[in-house]
Amino acid sequence: MTENGPLSRKLFAAAKEVIPGGVNSPVRAFRNVGGEPFFVRKAKGSRIEDVDGKTYIDYIGSWGPNILGHAPTVVTNTIHEVAKSGVSFGIPNPFEVEMARKVTDWVPSVQKVRMCNSGTEATMSAIRLARGFTKRDLIVKFDGCYHGHSDSLLVAAGSGALTHGEPDSAGVPSDFARNTIVLPYNDPEALEAVFKEKGELIAAIIVESYPANAGFVLPKPGYLDLLKSTCEAHGSLLIFDEVMTGFRLGKAGVQGLENLTPDLSCFGKVIGGGLPVGAFGGRADVMDMLAPDGPVYQAGTLSGNPLAMAAGLAQLKQLGGTDGLPNGYDRLDVLGAHFEKGLRGVMEARGIPHRINRVGSMFCLFFTDREIVNVDDVMKQDLELFKKLFWGCLDKGIYLAPSPYETGFLSLAHTEADLDDTVQVIDEVLKDI
Repeated sequence: MTENGPLSRKLFAAAKEVIPGGVNSPVRAFRNVGGEPFFVRKAKGSRIEDVDGKTYIDYIGSWGPNILGHAPTVVTNTIHEVAKSGVSFGIPNPFEVEMARKVTDWVPSVQKVRMCNSGTEATMSAIRLARGFTKRDLIVKFDGCYHGHSDSLLVAAGSGALTHGEPDSAGVPSDFARNTIVLPYNDPEALEAVFKEKGELIAAIIVESYPANAGFVLPKPGYLDLLKSTCEAHGSLLIFDEVMTGFRLGKAGVQGLENLTPDLSCFGKVIGGGLPVGAFGGRADVMDMLAPDGPVYQAGTLSGNPLAMAAGLAQLKQLGGTDGLPNGYDRLDVLGAHFEKGLRGVMEARGIPHRINRVGSMFCLFFTDREIVNVDDVMKQDLELFKKLFWGCLDKGIYLAPSPYETGFLSLAHTEADLDDTVQVIDEVLKDI
């Protein structure tokens, strides 16, 4: 295990005195790998620099939003210019209309969209809207899929496939959890059974279409289609949580790749250009249930603020292949394939059991020879080997996610040379383990 520099250690000690656990988001505490986090002073392109002056190639990118890399000039210049005219008004501004148009143009299932301030707000609001529209209470989610920390969704699997969920956090009333049914992902039989028993009571299925909060898990062929047809058959709504995958895996996210049309979709991350943001949208008849037009209340003082909207628009324009710009998603897929090939080569040469799940610029390396279809498979990998790899790479200037249950992200700022250097470091670390 590497030791952080003196200033990072000093800052973490000070943080623990005034911030619970010393962090403002739990994964930053490095509890899944042991040790203490380092503190970042600045970042540019594919690299971050800590407060002690050490530089790392970064494969987190602020957990997904920084698809152009850190501090891209097109985004920072936009923020600077827009901020001169004000950072928030609490009154409509032109950027939120332009962003809404961009989302509805790029994502065919979204006819209307409402901006908010985080992925948690987006999923929480989509659930409330689904319940209001269907006049039903029950929600189906999947074990290992994370949809933010609202009470209805912070629920773990019960004792069996047909049991209601149980609170996954202190402070969540059991009555809230009872309205959420948790099923194993990629299990058609469990889905069929619960809808056979309770289908007329289920308001919606919410799913991370490609689950990215328990590693990176991909659906079995036809599974997402089954979710769609099941909802249609029972009058329930299908909600795609594309907070991570939306606008990262393509203009229309997973639903574009899979040619599927959910009833509602949740977004965040990329559409804020690195600033706090969220959005949810879908069928016009459903969205029109929102206040002020309908009875489902949702609001937010900073929703659609000009800084986040303008920064997100600047970023999306760099990705979309318009105005004479290249299609950024094509380049990201080239980089992802290059990195995957290098990783596979190292693992195979060293005879290490592994699985690599990758789509475009999102990836995850699992130390197991099991097929990865749900969170149970993810948890049965060699977690100790992952910890050793993490610290060995960090010591050599490579920053991977500090948890075996997180997804890695590439950006347009990464180069083939960055990826080759990273593969070489991973090879060197594994050789010494």
